[in-house]
Amino acid sequence: MATEWGALQHAYGSAEDTPPYLCQLLNEDPEAQAEALGMLDMSVLHQGSLYTSTAPAALFVAAILTDPRTSAEHESFFPWDDRTRPLRAALLDWLGNIADSASYGEDPGSEDEYAAEDDGEDDDEREAIQACRSIRRELYDAVAPFLDDPHPDTREAALGAVTLLLKAPDLSELVPHATHRLRSVLAADGSRRERASAVLALGAWGQDTTGLLDDPDPAVRTCAALATGCAHVPRATAVLLEALRNPVEADHWFPDRLPHFDGWPRFTLLKAVLDRVDAFEDLAPAAMALIPLASDYTVDRDWGPLLVKAFPTGYTPGLPLSAAQRELLKAVTANDKCWGDIGNKFLWLRKAGLPDQRDAIRALL
Repeated sequence: MATEWGALQHAYGSAEDTPPYLCQLLNEDPEAQAEALGMLDMSVLHQGSLYTSTAPAALFVAAILTDPRTSAEHESFFPWDDRTRPLRAALLDWLGNIADSASYGEDPGSEDEYAAEDDGEDDDEREAIQACRSIRRELYDAVAPFLDDPHPDTREAALGAVTLLLKAPDLSELVPHATHRLRSVLAADGSRRERASAVLALGAWGQDTTGLLDDPDPAVRTCAALATGCAHVPRATAVLLEALRNPVEADHWFPDRLPHFDGWPRFTLLKAVLDRVDAFEDLAPAAMALIPLASDYTVDRDWGPLLVKAFPTGYTPGLPLSAAQRELLKAVTANDKCWGDIGNKFLWLRKAGLPDQRDAIRALL
């Protein structure tokens, strides 16, 4: 049945202009292909939003993945993405982003705002997300074969898309088969990046990663430790703390950052450790390694949460500081980069019960 594109919507109105861009993905000119994907990304998946045109566009993209023309190498349409890789890899990433947006609200314990019956202006949005959820099995069937693609960029993109697709509750029966495939990747002599991506995927699916906590590669064992199933495993916490004691090395494990990490890897590792460690003293050595890298710009990701961990009930004037608290405050006040004009730090200082001013904190030492 033909798609009535004029009856569908994207970010800028009617989606009647979408079919030419879909066809342009199969143009012989790599620059034209890159432009087409860029335009689709800006319209039918604008900033991660889903529209009534998103699902049919995704099905078209899934259907052309095997076309030889998608193996053409091209630069990204967007100036902030300097990668050169096969169009197929970029298309797989794009499908993964759709799966990620469609899964919003499906995590256990979260409220799925799209599942609730609601009248009003969000009918199109609800229709769009339900349509994207309904095609996830078809997308998986199209994406999964590329887990064995000979091109590493395509394999990585396929793994990223599969990881996001298999977070869907209705695809849970596919996880064991995908897990078996990824464990074969981990057993092989693959690259650090490929093995780390595989173990992060296993963790995202709730699979057991404890057997990799003693992997010879520190990046792989740290990725294994990040799995939620390792949250109460002491060895996993020790692995994370070990990595954080050398945060510069951890930040450069992957020259091209893995999509699983939000910013520098050290931020993801620290967030996990803060959730798992009860006493600040247990992570004090890691904190002291992190503070020299901290700044006004990173306060929400590192030294702010560390202050709150060190002073969980707030600083009490007159009470002596512990040795770990004292060393943390010394390091923070000694770092000029933490004391610029950005105001976020004041929220964290107040939350920790500490003075707003650098010199006032120094006076406590």
